[in-house]
Amino acid sequence: MSDLRIGIASGTTGTDAVAIDDRDRLLATASVQAAGDVRGAIAAAIRAIVADDAVVPGAVRWVVLGSGQALEGVAAVQGVRKVAVVRVGGPLTLSVPPLATWPSALRDAVSAGEIVVAGGSEYDGRAMVALDEDAIARFLDGVGDEVQAIAISGVFAPVSPEHELAAADLVRRKLGNLVHVSLSHEIGSIGLLERENATVLNAALGGAAERLAVAVRATLAEVGIDAELFFAQNDGTLMVVEHALRFPALMVASGPGTTIRGAAHLSGVGDAVVVAVGATTSYVGALVNGIPRERTGPTEIAGVRTSLRLPDVHRVPTGDATLAGAVEDAKAAQPAGPLVVVGRGQWLVPDRMDGVSEVIRPRDGEFAQAIGAAVGSVSGQFARICLNRPDTRRTVLEEVRTAAIARAIDAGAHPDTVAVVEVDEAPLTYLFHPALRIRVRAAGPCW
Repeated sequence: MSDLRIGIASGTTGTDAVAIDDRDRLLATASVQAAGDVRGAIAAAIRAIVADDAVVPGAVRWVVLGSGQALEGVAAVQGVRKVAVVRVGGPLTLSVPPLATWPSALRDAVSAGEIVVAGGSEYDGRAMVALDEDAIARFLDGVGDEVQAIAISGVFAPVSPEHELAAADLVRRKLGNLVHVSLSHEIGSIGLLERENATVLNAALGGAAERLAVAVRATLAEVGIDAELFFAQNDGTLMVVEHALRFPALMVASGPGTTIRGAAHLSGVGDAVVVAVGATTSYVGALVNGIPRERTGPTEIAGVRTSLRLPDVHRVPTGDATLAGAVEDAKAAQPAGPLVVVGRGQWLVPDRMDGVSEVIRPRDGEFAQAIGAAVGSVSGQFARICLNRPDTRRTVLEEVRTAAIARAIDAGAHPDTVAVVEVDEAPLTYLFHPALRIRVRAAGPCW
């Protein structure tokens, strides 16, 4: 029996599961209605897959879960950790306090207190002022026992993370290693508020991710599966569960990413517009060179503006007349190319559309999200800001490449096959000295 992979797609209305062998052949499928119990539906889907004669539990080596439920949890203000927020950026960033722009209900559910302390870096890495460790210590003494996580963000931390690291060391000395610590230079990009928001969300979602992982592992043990557990990331790539528990914000919107990658796998098309027609919501996105096109600029999660990198996807109610307009927007990336239609409501999309070369409805397209999870590669990325000078750029680029490969390996990629797949260099504007943001993504299979 060949090695098997199980892909699971958990949504608001139901859960799909598929089993695939090491030659990417689809062996079994299962669908379970959610009925308000997401973890129960995931467990039922796993049991249904194992019940198929084509699936031998002992042959399953990897199980991948793609779930947007973390996002729904934030939106519903349920299952979030209490987070104390430390911003290292005084005295220059006092005008907009941490969490000031959050929806009030979500802020009340998450907040365990906020402080802005002296510290942070200039855009060239020089320290603005000394880090006020005494202020951090007093703040930690006053947050009380309800705090479950700490989010630390510093001005220009992607350039120089020293003050964030020093603050994290102080937190662990004061509160111990059981309190989760999220650092902004590991989560977000440049803008302070968006990066800080992403870091707080990451800290708040850790408990929900941990409970989900425990439940899935318990079900796998129950049915006799001893396999590595992965979660799908927002871009449709994968990360091993231990990595996901450190960075749960990287999976808050994994559904569209895995669906688009599943559509690419099933259709064999690398450049196309993809429409995924679900029971209540349809997603329209673009495939570019086989991967989902990313949204540019800040993204919004449950009313919170963040720097998380998400697929550029339009969401419309299924059956809504605006679906054609969403397709037109996505076609801007792939004019006159094919349209790949997946999901259970495929029949709602006509066989011909203006400006589309052909409409492709791949076999098993109703399971595109679960298939995308099952066949995904593991990835990791890292970003830094540096002065745009040839010697500095070369040094930082090599450092970022090394860090991205290390992060991909930490996420579960095989060390012998991981490779850099994307290098993005963007000049920063409105600075006295020219600077660059360098971002590198590395990826590889998990075997």
